[in-house]
Amino acid sequence: MAGLSAAHRAALAHLITLCPPELLDGLRRAVGGWPGDKARELGCMLTEVGREIRRRDVALGPVLPMFRVRTDGIEALTFPPQVLPRLWALAREGEQDLLDRLDRDGPEARTIGDRLCLAAAAAVRDRPEAVWPASVAAGTREAGLDALARCLDLAHLARKALNHLESWLGRPDGDSLAELRLLIRDASAIHEDGAPRLIDILFAHLKDAALVLRLVTQTSGSAGRDDFLSGSEMAVFVERLIAGVETRAARVAAFRPGPDAGPEAEAALEDIRWCTATLGELDVTLEMQPGSVWGTDVREARLKVARRLTETIRSAPKAVEAALPLTRTTLAGRMTRKVPDLNSDPASPALATAAVQLRMLGALRSAAAVFGCESDRKRQSDALVETLSRYADEAFDLINGGEAEDLDRALALMEAVARLLTHLEANEAARTVRRRAAATIHGTEVRGASPEAA
Repeated sequence: MAGLSAAHRAALAHLITLCPPELLDGLRRAVGGWPGDKARELGCMLTEVGREIRRRDVALGPVLPMFRVRTDGIEALTFPPQVLPRLWALAREGEQDLLDRLDRDGPEARTIGDRLCLAAAAAVRDRPEAVWPASVAAGTREAGLDALARCLDLAHLARKALNHLESWLGRPDGDSLAELRLLIRDASAIHEDGAPRLIDILFAHLKDAALVLRLVTQTSGSAGRDDFLSGSEMAVFVERLIAGVETRAARVAAFRPGPDAGPEAEAALEDIRWCTATLGELDVTLEMQPGSVWGTDVREARLKVARRLTETIRSAPKAVEAALPLTRTTLAGRMTRKVPDLNSDPASPALATAAVQLRMLGALRSAAAVFGCESDRKRQSDALVETLSRYADEAFDLINGGEAEDLDRALALMEAVARLLTHLEANEAARTVRRRAAATIHGTEVRGASPEAA
């Protein structure tokens, strides 16, 4: 069978460059089972591309995450993804005889990687149009090219720093802190803004943005005070986090529960968790002055989130009351009492809204402790568990007494009550409701069976 034509190879090579690594791995495995010369050629192409990507990742490893936007939305120094393959092609252009050494892990591969990073920095300065075309992110291109070249100049320091990153984020000893401060000093000697650029590179490797505080507050003995840090070149990292807290606090404050607000509630909970963790990190790592700009911004953001949490906590009982209405039944003569309305719609918007409310109430335990409203949350949660359990008890008395006009609807309503209890993390109470519902169904089936079947 004839192999791939030149046009086919060119087209496939272009398509392969557009594929993410995980897709390439899947393609490589799939093509391995295909028959024919063309499949073998394609398999060889995929293998070669995979090898090239691994070499690129070793060589440009320190700056590699900077070609992706942060998933948490926090501002960071990043570069367009389209620039990365161009940068690598130019960096490796004059170093072909060294590339195979990147396949073996060890000091030599790291040294070759540092050399290729310097070659990449030279390419950025000497051939900017080939690295970053004018049509790509034109508004930030000039500043981006300069920042990219500077980051590549610092790649050898960043590669060394990444080996110590876990220690610096944990409980660093004196020697470890001395290593960090020495690298910061070396970075400043290479470029006047070398210190923040080095932190920018390390920041790109942190999934949890708040952990950058543990780096910037250890760069000097005084960096833990906001009056010192706010006037330093490292202030930008604290400002990014505070901006992230403010953005999320505004989203949380704007959230309103509703019957279709399930996804929005999950997003609000994620924002609350992020703010909780980040504000906790700020409290632990930075001596925030109450009257400072940072202190004022953090306090206002904290109040926004706290108000939203308090509103959610205090409005939950009314949401449950609206979701599970009561009706009056006659006891004797003119005497009546309120009992569960078993004709209520188990799929009503009010029940859906209550589910959203209680889902948030149950999930806010750790956040409420940080924002000073955990006692209120627990009190409301315990009261609602008692209310829902009592509602279920009274409903089952009616069901077992034969007073439910529509048994299926009544049992569906009990399942909705069990879900509300689960949202409040009252799992045992929820299991009790479900067991009683199952017993009711079983009893009904037995009563409805023929004497022979019974």
